[in-house]
Amino acid sequence: MAEQYMAGVGGVIASLLGFVFLYCSSLIRFRGLKKLNRAASMGFPKKNRVNKTGKSEGVGTADIIIVGAGVAGAALAYSLGKDGRRVRVIERDLNAPNRMAGESLIPGGYLKLIELGLEDCVDEIDAQRLLGYTLYKDGKEALVSFPLEKFQSHVAGRTFHNGRFVQRLRKKVASLHNISLEQGTVTSLIEENGIVKGVQYKNESGQVLTAYASLTIVCDGCFSNLRRSLCYPKVDIPSYFVGFILTNCNLPTKNYGAIILAHPSPIVFSPISSTEIRCMVNVPSEKVPSVSNGEMACYLKTQVAPKVLPELYDSFISAIEKKGNIRIAPNKIMAAAPHLTPGALLIGDALNMRHAITGGGMTVALSDVVILRDLLRPLHDLSDASTISKYLESFYTLRKPMSSTINILANVLQKVFSASSNPAMENLQHTFLGYLRLGGMFSYGASAMLCGLCPSPLSLAFHFFSIAIYGVGRLLLPFPSPKRLWDGAKLLWVASSTLLPYIYSEGIRQMFFPLTVPAYYRTPLKRSQKKLHALISSVCWNNSMFLTKSHICY
Repeated sequence: MAEQYMAGVGGVIASLLGFVFLYCSSLIRFRGLKKLNRAASMGFPKKNRVNKTGKSEGVGTADIIIVGAGVAGAALAYSLGKDGRRVRVIERDLNAPNRMAGESLIPGGYLKLIELGLEDCVDEIDAQRLLGYTLYKDGKEALVSFPLEKFQSHVAGRTFHNGRFVQRLRKKVASLHNISLEQGTVTSLIEENGIVKGVQYKNESGQVLTAYASLTIVCDGCFSNLRRSLCYPKVDIPSYFVGFILTNCNLPTKNYGAIILAHPSPIVFSPISSTEIRCMVNVPSEKVPSVSNGEMACYLKTQVAPKVLPELYDSFISAIEKKGNIRIAPNKIMAAAPHLTPGALLIGDALNMRHAITGGGMTVALSDVVILRDLLRPLHDLSDASTISKYLESFYTLRKPMSSTINILANVLQKVFSASSNPAMENLQHTFLGYLRLGGMFSYGASAMLCGLCPSPLSLAFHFFSIAIYGVGRLLLPFPSPKRLWDGAKLLWVASSTLLPYIYSEGIRQMFFPLTVPAYYRTPLKRSQKKLHALISSVCWNNSMFLTKSHICY
């Protein structure tokens, strides 16, 4: 009862702060809609103001070039092709990817697949339903169930082999006659007078070719070789995932993954087929043992295996001993920092990356695809690159509710889960698990954000303050003492110093006050006015309703 009271007090304080945000937002919205009326009446000039060379006019017939046919590239190509665009997709390798990233699609991402008409891509690949996760810590556990009660029965998370899913997406792309899907390595963007006109690439035979289009969209993944031309990349690698596949075993709860908060490395288990479980061990960057000389296998057997659940232990050891089964992948973090480049746009992991511990990367990518498709739909002429670029600047603000919520949660949780040797972080781990065990609005709202069903920065702030106050209250009970007060102060300091830098990197203005960003109001045609009004109203509604009991974020 006392714990619920403390969390309730935290919720009240967070709610008051939320109302301050909402009051400011309502004033901004009132002024912003006036600007919208003026902006919506301004049509895009149809005549291209850029003098093209004969070479750029004479090559290719595509409206849009997409670099990369992974999850983001293939989904975008299909959605633009369905809208009647002539699209050229250039992918470095059209064989099925063999990687351990991109194996988890949370419910928010599945809903985006439905919006794009691609939900059948998780069929016939032995994908497993994912309904939540069980968190284990020092013999205690907390069940985090995705809040899916208001959705149809087929709506859930999915886990699968990434290569199978990507190939299904590519098959859908290849089914459209107005899309050209070819294998080639894009080496550079073709630029004339500061405007990107197309790309230069090598095909399968090594021949150097050029392709031209009015708009080039780069989504060539986390190892992008083109991002430096379109953004200010600052990549951080806090840890690596050591992954391998377990067989002949089952997780304790069907359709639920498992996360073990252990020292020195948190461990994630999730089913990727009816007979296989993916295990990923998060190892700090400065402590990664070598796989080739056997150090990694020794590390996993001696340091990690004792923390594994008893029902998985034998399969865990067998998987380690299997030759060539251990793989390592970097967990990259990179905030979106694009610079406007007429004729080109950057999306997906090439633009923005977060830690993979929550499995939210594909959801962010698919959300970006939906937003970009909707922005491009009213544009029938893409030839005025400079004006189109200014209009599409709004994409980077409109994507913030989903991207910033998932990014910050993933990056904060990896820090909290990976720092068991720090007493303050240890307290934060216990606080987080205790908060989830409270149930009701506390676990419901937190899990809604974790699974992409509540993309709301304000809801993120609400739950952060609630967890912080709940944690301090736990430390002060049954009676405050100088030591307990000091421990509470340290917990607040550690929690704030963990969260706030990520909020700053995502952009405070774009996260909490998007209506103050001038690019938010740019619209190409008069008939888009109603649609943009509806979009702004929807964003305001989603950012405010987290305070009501009926809303999923609460």
